[in-house]
Amino acid sequence: MRLALGEARKASALDEVPVGAVLVRGDAVIGRGHNRRELDQDPTAHAEILALREAARGDASWRVLDATLYVTLEPCPMCAGALVNARVPRVVYGCDDPKAGALRTLYSIGTDGKLNHSFEVVAGVLTDECAAELRAFFARLRA
Repeated sequence: MRLALGEARKASALDEVPVGAVLVRGDAVIGRGHNRRELDQDPTAHAEILALREAARGDASWRVLDATLYVTLEPCPMCAGALVNARVPRVVYGCDDPKAGALRTLYSIGTDGKLNHSFEVVAGVLTDECAAELRAFFARLRA
């Protein structure tokens, strides 16, 4: 999660909402990303999607198996759907997202038995640090 926090700080330095994600298989980072929606003018340029794209390119497969995604903020519905489609087996996130959280807060996409894949969800890892990054970013915007 500390690597994901580092990615979130990169996003903040680019004036992007500070969300960072890292995909790990064993001891190796296979994908990483931070929000780039504003910079790329791309509504899909969320940290999770960028990390998935990098991992899929490296594996030469759309299936991202035997990996854990660490992300600083609970994924939104788009990202949760991408994680289902990529067959990621485990997602660990920092803080809940009361406005768009799709793994626990508003929806439970990752554990919905009606979908063709589900994954383990671990919430609340380094919650205070992840939330502090977001609070500081939005306080700076309001100032």
